[in-house]
Amino acid sequence: MFEKNLNISLLLDFYGDILTERQKDMLDFYYNDDLSLAEIADNYDISRQGVRSVLKKGENILINMEEKLHLAERFSSVQEKSSKIASELEEISRHINNEEISAKIIALIEQIKELAD
Repeated sequence: MFEKNLNISLLLDFYGDILTERQKDMLDFYYNDDLSLAEIADNYDISRQGVRSVLKKGENILINMEEKLHLAERFSSVQEKSSKIASELEEISRHINNEEISAKIIALIEQIKELAD
């Protein structure tokens, strides 16, 4: 799907609220703020292994939620399709007054409807 760090960061955006505050904060520090295990451990006065354990548990929760709900995957798909639609509309705008335009517009409208479902 994505590079692991981007993936966990994205999953944290979608499902972070189901984690404990501690899990959420540590994952945020590690993946978004790029703090090391040692830095996080110092902030929480625990061992690096303790931090790693909290991170792994949080990661597993996020991954399991994504496997069940696929929200991040669907979001990425919508983003990709929206980008494609925008590109097509740009192309259409360059070729006004053509019968082909009507067909492309109808096809794009159908794609947009698919995204809404």
